[in-house]
Amino acid sequence: MPGDDSPIGTVFRRPFAEQVAAFRLRLGDLVPTVRWDDIQHGAHDRAFMVAGATKADLLADLAAAVDEAIAEGTGLEAFKKNFRSIVQKHGWHGWTGEGTEAGENWRMRTIYRTNMRVSYMAGRHAQLREGGFTYWVYRHGGSLEPRLHHLAWDGLILESDHAFWAKHYPPNGWGCSCRVFGARSIAGAKRRGGIPGKELPAGWNTPDPKTGTPKGIGKGWDYPPGDTVADTISALTRKTVKWEHVLAKEFMAALPDRTVNDFATGYRSLPTLRGKVRRFAQAVLNEDRPNPRDPGVTLGRLTSRHVDEIARLGPDVRGYDFHIDQDAVRHIASSHGSSDIEAGRGQRAVTIDDIASIAPLLDETLSISAGEIKRARSAVKITLDRGGENWVLIFEPRRRRKMLALRTFYIRKRKN
Repeated sequence: MPGDDSPIGTVFRRPFAEQVAAFRLRLGDLVPTVRWDDIQHGAHDRAFMVAGATKADLLADLAAAVDEAIAEGTGLEAFKKNFRSIVQKHGWHGWTGEGTEAGENWRMRTIYRTNMRVSYMAGRHAQLREGGFTYWVYRHGGSLEPRLHHLAWDGLILESDHAFWAKHYPPNGWGCSCRVFGARSIAGAKRRGGIPGKELPAGWNTPDPKTGTPKGIGKGWDYPPGDTVADTISALTRKTVKWEHVLAKEFMAALPDRTVNDFATGYRSLPTLRGKVRRFAQAVLNEDRPNPRDPGVTLGRLTSRHVDEIARLGPDVRGYDFHIDQDAVRHIASSHGSSDIEAGRGQRAVTIDDIASIAPLLDETLSISAGEIKRARSAVKITLDRGGENWVLIFEPRRRRKMLALRTFYIRKRKN
């Protein structure tokens, strides 16, 4: 089983499209809850919750943190950093685990791993259905302290429509890392670790009087994640193909404006996004290795307020996201990175830290107006209030990719 600092369901920290789709389907319904079991079984397939989180904006920020972990494979430590920032931002107190280092680490790990694991297995469920496999093979996760019932199911080869999967499809409890593989023949199932002829243990479907679930299945875990939305996950995956941006445009367009707005602002406020933008800019300007792996970085979807104000200027930017690419970083550094030159303009030099700080400020916009840049048919100028300075960012709408791409950025000292 992967270590806790390596997202379950990723290969070398790369997610797969069905997993991302499975999680994002849940963003359409951010459900306030008091207890972990306020939502049951298949209702989880289309709802996001964190036990004890009852405010919509808090839930949206938590959802953004989980989405980043799943879509970008950022890891447990990055999620912890975001979680602590969100808790402080919203003044959330009284959550289970709060107050001790061990308790807080346990809670953050539980939220992270549960969402990783459930979305992973929901995505796998869609893959298995889409693939039309005749047989499914149950494999134990290989934990050092195995649940004996789960170990007893290891290697089972059952037809895909067998009643076993209705309640025993993993995860089958908190922390369960069991998996399911598909095969089109017994020989293929054997290659995936199946044991031909292995039979279900006696009483495999007998409910435990304490939990009401079959023995070996944790309370509330007797359902197959993603079962009610398997076809939708597959359809979304085909439609969005690569899920190029953290906020996949075609999918997010179907969500209510309130959800999109809260999710976008929550994403822009994540501390890890600031770190990602800083690393991106540093890589672009690194003379020894000037070509970062990513061509650009999304700063999240425009809110309805951004869209409405920009619409007054002419461009229709519904469904767009803010974006920074390599050319923008190079231009800003060469044109506005010199202290001496900028001082003569009544401005100060833009630093990498300034570029990294842009995202959350986009939701505190001072003004939006028409901009002017060479070789662009239209542009949007956004002015941000930053203490004694005005930060001026000029974006170019790029319609094919539905992005508002940063072209230049300068910092004007405000006159007293």
